[in-house]
Amino acid sequence: MNGSYKIGRLFGIPVLIHFSFLIVIPLLAWIIGIQIALTTTTIQYIFQVPIDTTLITAGFMPWILGTIVALGLFLGVLVHEIAHCIVARKKGVRIQSITLLMFGGVSRMEEEGVPDPKVELPMALVGPFTSLLFGLVCAGLVYLVPGMTPYPAIAGILIFIFGYVAVLNILLFAFNLIPAFPMDGGRVLRAALAQRMPVHKATRIAANIGKGFAIIFGIIGLLFFNPFLILIALFVYIGAGSEATMDQFTYLLHNVTAESTMSSPVTSVTPALSLSKVAEMMLSTKHLGFPVVEHDKLVGMITLVDVNRISPADREAKQVRDIMTRDPVTLPPSAPVMDALRIMSARNIGRIPIAQDGRIIGIVTRSDILKVAELKKA
Repeated sequence: MNGSYKIGRLFGIPVLIHFSFLIVIPLLAWIIGIQIALTTTTIQYIFQVPIDTTLITAGFMPWILGTIVALGLFLGVLVHEIAHCIVARKKGVRIQSITLLMFGGVSRMEEEGVPDPKVELPMALVGPFTSLLFGLVCAGLVYLVPGMTPYPAIAGILIFIFGYVAVLNILLFAFNLIPAFPMDGGRVLRAALAQRMPVHKATRIAANIGKGFAIIFGIIGLLFFNPFLILIALFVYIGAGSEATMDQFTYLLHNVTAESTMSSPVTSVTPALSLSKVAEMMLSTKHLGFPVVEHDKLVGMITLVDVNRISPADREAKQVRDIMTRDPVTLPPSAPVMDALRIMSARNIGRIPIAQDGRIIGIVTRSDILKVAELKKA
């Protein structure tokens, strides 16, 4: 995912942080800090445990505690995503990465075809229930803290942290079980529906319900001036639409190969060709990208985006080899066309060469795939 940075690995799975995570941590810390007195009273009421506020409200401590609690919440989110990944692995689904985002986490899995409801159901359920377990463990620590330290002020800080993290994770459990696809509850709903109907129809119903919840979230967010709820509404609405679209493509393009979708013969260019000539070829052929071939071997790809990075005045002096993308991804003609679409989406590219015995025999573009899907739909 663009804007994400790797911070390590857990159980062999790369863990990434999205830049939005770095924005929300100080924001949450500030919100918690300015509400420290109210929150302390609430936690005291929920757990029926006295809290010494001597250190909690002193100096910069409210914002320090806010940062700790915010990090504790995202630790819970990370545990939530790891639970998804462990179950996915046991079900034979490979995990590419875990990314921590503003609204939680995303486990990127290598899905093969239409999701199996028997696999998706336990994968979707384990995350929320792990959040519940994490919250209950933190809640248990609230009652153990008074016996762990003889200092009431320090005990007050620990009770505040564990109590707040417990409440947040239990709320995360409840929120994630709302049947708003693509949240976990929505995936549970899809898996249940898919027991009685084709998966693509179950996805469409779950996505429409998810969009309905997104609209409700958005209205509530506007009425109560809650920007987080508005952003969550956008996330759910856009996510439901994009996943439903991708699932429809998976259904329509089932058993369709790259060979039956590709365009052939392929117009290619050489590494020594000037960029001005490439621009002329793109204009005359209406193609937005060309494979770069040298001695019958694919050595790169060049696109209109690459050419546009160079000013028209400099294009005559520059050659294709100066700006081409080297070692481009290729697929064999027998590859499912959905593999091509997934690679294009993941790498933000518009075309993939199809190669056989080291030679290019065709090229698959997004528009080629969309045309085939439209014909399949008819």
